Amino acid sequence: MNDGGVLLEALDVERTYRLGRDVEVRALRGVSFRVEHGDYVAIVGTSGSGKSTLLNLLGALDRPTSGRILYAGTDVLDLTEAELAELRNRRIGFVFQSFHLLPRLTALDNVALPLVYRPGTTRRRRELAAEALAAVGLADRMDHRPTELSGGQQQRVAIARAVVTDPDLVLADEPTGNLDTATGQDIMALLEGLHAERGTALVVITHEREIAARATRRIELRDGVVLQEAG
Repeated sequence: MNDGGVLLEALDVERTYRLGRDVEVRALRGVSFRVEHGDYVAIVGTSGSGKSTLLNLLGALDRPTSGRILYAGTDVLDLTEAELAELRNRRIGFVFQSFHLLPRLTALDNVALPLVYRPGTTRRRRELAAEALAAVGLADRMDHRPTELSGGQQQRVAIARAVVTDPDLVLADEPTGNLDTATGQDIMALLEGLHAERGTALVVITHEREIAARATRRIELRDGVVLQEAG
């Protein structure tokens, strides 16, 4: 993992969606900012501000209409679909509000899923998944399925899945949105602890200013524009 320098850079990014033949929606309008290796950044805004659109672009799940998004200097627009998939698998970990765990799989097998696309044996994948679950405090819940876990435990499984590949960047989309306040605080403390321990850049997408205030840097979006950056 790189210990310094620019990891991710958005340069004058625009994203426009077409609704029918005559209506265009400009979800992002000239957004520019950078994320350094090891950064802790919160992107904050109300519903409709462009947060979800920006998350999809930062996670290489979508491409900008115009502008550039660079990972370590490489423009995502220059990558093939296979190269984008490899970027997502090797360099980015995702944590979603709704956990996105597969209900039929145990916690261990859910966490091991991203490693299927890597060289190595099934045994080694399960060993790495077990280590990741232990790191989030779920060593005793590895054989439980999502329906047998609380919301906070499910989010811990999702965090273990996000970090099991040792990514450069973790993108957390409203990670406390489906949790009560106390559990949400625990989840944020866990993310922050892993961020500090591993040196992984952490970008949290949130509408909650209390959550955003925890980050080292804050980027406020409104109507698809960066309103201000602080920290």
